[in-house]
Amino acid sequence: MSDTPFGFGLPPEEPENGDEGKKKDQQGGGGQGGAANPFGFGGFPGAGAPGGGDNPFAAMFGNMNPNDLGAAFQQLGQMLSYEGGPVNWDMAKQIARQTVSQGTADGTKDASVGPADRSAVEEAVRLADLWLDGVTSLPSGASTAVAWSRAEWVEATLPVWQELVDPVAERVGTAMGDVLPEEMQAMAGPLIGMMRSMGGAMFGQQIGQAVGALAGEVVGSSDVGLPLGPAGKAALLPLNIEAFGKDLSVDLNEVRLYLALREAAHQRLFAHVPWLRSHLFGAVEGYARGIKVDTSKLEDVVGQFDPQNPEEIQQALQQGMFQPEDTPEQKTALARLETALALVEGWVDAVVHEAAKDRLSSAAALRETLRRRRASGGPAEQTFATLIGLELRPRRLRDASRLWASLTDARGVDGRDGLWEHPDMLPTAEDLDDPDGFVHREQLDFSELDKMLGEAASGSSGAKPDLKKDAEGEQAEGDESGEGDSEK
Repeated sequence: MSDTPFGFGLPPEEPENGDEGKKKDQQGGGGQGGAANPFGFGGFPGAGAPGGGDNPFAAMFGNMNPNDLGAAFQQLGQMLSYEGGPVNWDMAKQIARQTVSQGTADGTKDASVGPADRSAVEEAVRLADLWLDGVTSLPSGASTAVAWSRAEWVEATLPVWQELVDPVAERVGTAMGDVLPEEMQAMAGPLIGMMRSMGGAMFGQQIGQAVGALAGEVVGSSDVGLPLGPAGKAALLPLNIEAFGKDLSVDLNEVRLYLALREAAHQRLFAHVPWLRSHLFGAVEGYARGIKVDTSKLEDVVGQFDPQNPEEIQQALQQGMFQPEDTPEQKTALARLETALALVEGWVDAVVHEAAKDRLSSAAALRETLRRRRASGGPAEQTFATLIGLELRPRRLRDASRLWASLTDARGVDGRDGLWEHPDMLPTAEDLDDPDGFVHREQLDFSELDKMLGEAASGSSGAKPDLKKDAEGEQAEGDESGEGDSEK
């Protein structure tokens, strides 16, 4: 997967058996994404086929049978006729499914989940929830446990990817129309429409490739630290769990159970912290708003745009058009997003370790393996780096885990988990740098404030003659409560 945000296009294949002609085609643009392929999309059957000379359509379609040729023109028609949002999600789904069907680099192919694996996953999640009952005050958040194939993971998570990616893709779509002077935009309407359709298709292809590749790596619905699956559904991927534990010298049952603990812990957090999902997605959107598009690069592309070679836009995107704004607001948005994700993952890491350390002999080894997986570019890092240009810092995850563990020692399980009652009670980025200072700092009790506000709201619906009196009484009580907190 490319580390360049929205780096569209698959890398060219290596020449086989010293085929220099093929190699020359690839280096000169004859491979996927090159000049001999006018649309630069690996999704076209037979794209980049040799034997076409300088005719890009002959190179693209020359060796196709009639069925493949029909499929290619059908996909081309879908690209040019797309009139939806900034991303062609139908194409994204199609490319993701194709990527999954091709299998992973080690040759592992996707397969339907059998009854034995489904039963093993259900049992692992059930046992994981029992263990978690003793280490967190948050009750179970999974009403069902399911075992997914890679294709099922794609189907279930695409709606959430749409929420995450659309705000970023929208910025490019808007920029494509804004780079032309106003007096030219009316005349260039069809061209702009075509560019946006092509842009939506290119985003769809890249996102489809990214999601399809992730489907070959993730072990559950929460690997990226976000609630990707349906609420209340703990999901594991048996095929990927087996691949994850293949070289660990750890019993597969222990690997499955440890990963079930992580999935079940995520489910508890997202189910019983009602504001958390919108907080995380709002942080992503806030960061996306601060990304600017290199319009000078886009202007060059538009000024030389050749309808027969729209891959020029793709090549420009591949070189990277996104630049984070170097402003205090953008830095704040980035810190907010990184900290929120680190706090979620740190809490899960600390809680799962507490539940597993005395029950699973391999708990420490599995914990360190997952941490290193993140540090070397696991699913979360690859996803954010590819889709919105954000690389998570693994150091923050370790800091957050240590902070949650210290909170457990100092305040107990209830005191630690009580911080999730309100977003303003959570540690900040500065607190991750000074966990001891945060642990021993006195916290405001937002539950009491919420109770007072609720009582005031219910009082306002009562008899009007008592409204002023009730409000004054509640205000006085609130003032007294505030003085007491201040004195503490």
